[in-house]
Amino acid sequence: MAAIITDQIRILNARNFLAGVTTSGSSYYSFIGLPNASDIQSDWDNNPPAPVDNFSNENDIWDTIIGLKKINSSDIRLVIPKIVWRSGNTYDMYRHDYSTSNTAKVSGSTSLYGAFFYVMNCDYRVYICLQNGTTPDNPNGAPSLDEPTFVDLEPRTAGSSGDGYIWKYLYTITPSDIVKFDSTNYIPVPSDWETSSTNASVRDNSIDGSIKIVTITNRGVGLGTANAVYRNVPIKGNGTGAECTITIDTDSRVDDIVVTSQGSGYTWGNVDLIAGGVPTGTTRPTFDVIITPQGGHGADIYRELGAKNILLYSRFENDIQNPDFITGNQIARVGIVEKPTTFGTSSPLSLDKASALGAVKLTGIGYSTATFDSDSFITQTVSTGTTAVARVVSYDQSTGVLKFWQDKSQSGFSTVGVAITNPQYGYDQVDFTSSPGTGGSLTIVGGSVAEGLAIESTFTGVSTVINNRTFYLGQSFANGIANPEVSKYSGNILYVDNRPSVTRSTNQKEDIKVILQF
Repeated sequence: MAAIITDQIRILNARNFLAGVTTSGSSYYSFIGLPNASDIQSDWDNNPPAPVDNFSNENDIWDTIIGLKKINSSDIRLVIPKIVWRSGNTYDMYRHDYSTSNTAKVSGSTSLYGAFFYVMNCDYRVYICLQNGTTPDNPNGAPSLDEPTFVDLEPRTAGSSGDGYIWKYLYTITPSDIVKFDSTNYIPVPSDWETSSTNASVRDNSIDGSIKIVTITNRGVGLGTANAVYRNVPIKGNGTGAECTITIDTDSRVDDIVVTSQGSGYTWGNVDLIAGGVPTGTTRPTFDVIITPQGGHGADIYRELGAKNILLYSRFENDIQNPDFITGNQIARVGIVEKPTTFGTSSPLSLDKASALGAVKLTGIGYSTATFDSDSFITQTVSTGTTAVARVVSYDQSTGVLKFWQDKSQSGFSTVGVAITNPQYGYDQVDFTSSPGTGGSLTIVGGSVAEGLAIESTFTGVSTVINNRTFYLGQSFANGIANPEVSKYSGNILYVDNRPSVTRSTNQKEDIKVILQF
């Protein structure tokens, strides 16, 4: 049985995904993580491995997530491949009938959405190419010489070179969308085409089943009087009202055909020469009537341009009042997670930014000069024979806050997940505590202070005042310990990208742009 899944279901899935992100009550977050990539693979930065898609790897990803950023409705757009207008390039023309037997002449695409039939100009205006200079003498089109810059509602030529191109203006990418959603390979389409007043003039000018372009496939021979012009030649089909003007050249062949009335309601059509009084000659001329997309050009740009890709944007930057994103350590992984939950609950996470790290607030002589090497180990004797162990992500000498993460590599597995039979601290992953049991201590072992620093078990809050200055800690501490703000292993990880390591600094911002293809 022969069957296909059409591009329209991909467009539908992309739009449904976008609607899901922007719907009230939904919860999508981008994340950064993996501070110790070189421990997993020594040449990670030169050759990051492809992520593995299984439940075990999903848990490993959660173990190394550092922070999350909420994706809001203003952070997501449908996008299309970027095709930039350049003088001398030849572009495909819009056609309704590209197929394996009628491929696009320039791109070779067997479908409209793979063809080079639209462009973005230097002012971020987007145009459809309705005619690319295609004639019987030049069936593959011609180079484009005039950059389209107009914002007229009806199609027209872009300049005076006579390159044969006819362009239809669609929309202009806004400055805010350029910053967030313009990428190397994709450009955004407007988020609210159906309702936006900004695009209303283009949208409302569309006519369902209208005809804008007819191309000449054979000029014919012996078409009566040379240099004759035949006006109001009807285009017949299942629509009404379309007419064209046909000009005959000095050799009594068709020189030009121009649609003068676009009509409506067509899904197919033919030029009726006889009804228009045009001689059919010894060789009858033939034409291709190009049918506009459903609703007409500009009615539904998502369908017209094939918007089946999503771009999600996030900016990770340091915030004095909510410092959830660490500095001084590396990140080597970004991704998207759906519906993570708040730590210790089943409630959806709703914070704009969230830390996935545990933290302890340290006190003791030398805390303000102590150093902890990134990814080094710290331990606490919780009770006799029971030790909590974690890896350092960052340490703030001003506040004494040490952020850490724990994973299975400290509890019976190697860094790459191979089981070991005699782990130093046993198989259980033990939490740090401000209430140690018999034989235990508040002392944290690790770092540069030989005698160790201790958990400040009397501290509770989200900020601290030191020398009349308020320091925000980014997490809520109770008795010197802060839990992550997100429940690990919750939600669905939808996208993972392993990247060369980047060291985060105080003034650094990471703009993360993730493309999801449907």
